[in-house]
Amino acid sequence: MPRSVCQAAVGLVGDAEGFYPVAYFCPAGVPTIGFGHTKGVAAADVGHKTITRAEADDLLRQDLAEAAAAVERLVTVNLSNEQFGALVSFTFNLGSGNLAKSTLLKKLNAGDYMGAANEFGVWVKATVGGVKKTLPGLVKRRKAEMTLFIQGTNPDGNQGG
Repeated sequence: MPRSVCQAAVGLVGDAEGFYPVAYFCPAGVPTIGFGHTKGVAAADVGHKTITRAEADDLLRQDLAEAAAAVERLVTVNLSNEQFGALVSFTFNLGSGNLAKSTLLKKLNAGDYMGAANEFGVWVKATVGGVKKTLPGLVKRRKAEMTLFIQGTNPDGNQGG
């Protein structure tokens, strides 16, 4: 049975994404709806396609389950619920491919939990209009993910709970 995502991480994603009942382009130009849902949302849907809050909640659960499965597949060390949740938020936002190639994952799988925590802040840029830019929303989100991750880390820098 897949591991569940802690409520703190679900709240973090919901706060970071916000609820949008009408399809829109996110700052990186990706067609999006609900709580950051992108799969199956087309440019033609922007400004037209709508969903209810209940539908958005269902899509968020599905999206988080996919991100959680990727975290479970890629991480080889033990994780506290908070660490797992922070990584699920990260993966939901950036995709499993970015987690897979990240220094964050390399450090984490080597047992360097605090080194991994410090890598969240590297992932604050998005391509906007063909130019990589630091986005304030990503800075805020990565800080929240890092904080959640560290909450699940013991003082000796290892996995918590």
